[in-house]
Amino acid sequence: MKKVLIIDDHYVVRAGTSLILHSNIKNLEINQVSSYQEALAKVRASEYDLILLDIDLPDTTNKKMISELKGLANNVKILMYTSYTDNDIAIQYIREGADGFLNKMANEKEIVKAVNEMLTFGYYFPQQLVGIIAQQIKKRNPIEKLSERELQIFNLLTEGNGNLEISNIMGIKATTISTYKKRIFEKLDVDNLFGLMQFKKKLH
Repeated sequence: MKKVLIIDDHYVVRAGTSLILHSNIKNLEINQVSSYQEALAKVRASEYDLILLDIDLPDTTNKKMISELKGLANNVKILMYTSYTDNDIAIQYIREGADGFLNKMANEKEIVKAVNEMLTFGYYFPQQLVGIIAQQIKKRNPIEKLSERELQIFNLLTEGNGNLEISNIMGIKATTISTYKKRIFEKLDVDNLFGLMQFKKKLH
């Protein structure tokens, strides 16, 4: 039995969505709340597989809702369920950790599809958003491609440290540093240490 929580301050939306889901998806327990504070109490008291979350709740902290809810329930998936059609708003909430985005004007078939995919795969995005998300990923700062360890080594290299010095600082073999350095060069598309220094300058 999967548990779903619908958070929306409009009764018609909650009741209508609940009816659609009950009519089309088996083994589903659905709870409804009309305020964010009620939602927090529900999530503290019970484990949910999926939350359908309205953006415009009167007592919310907006985008912080996602981190707050996931802080209470690490494994819960959150589908933003909104009347907004602005793709920029969708991207903002996805960056904050939302696992899916669905417009309230979606038809019954799409609502059922969205919830099924959220419960099965853990995410759902309308087709028109997929291309935009892909473009956002392409445009991201190349430095974000680096792992935490690679970023440490990147900073030490651009501060003028050599492989042996970094090896002593980090407590790992110099040959391992060389391997990391090669990966960093590839990810940042530079050929040598001078190129790495120039890349660092462009960040500031």
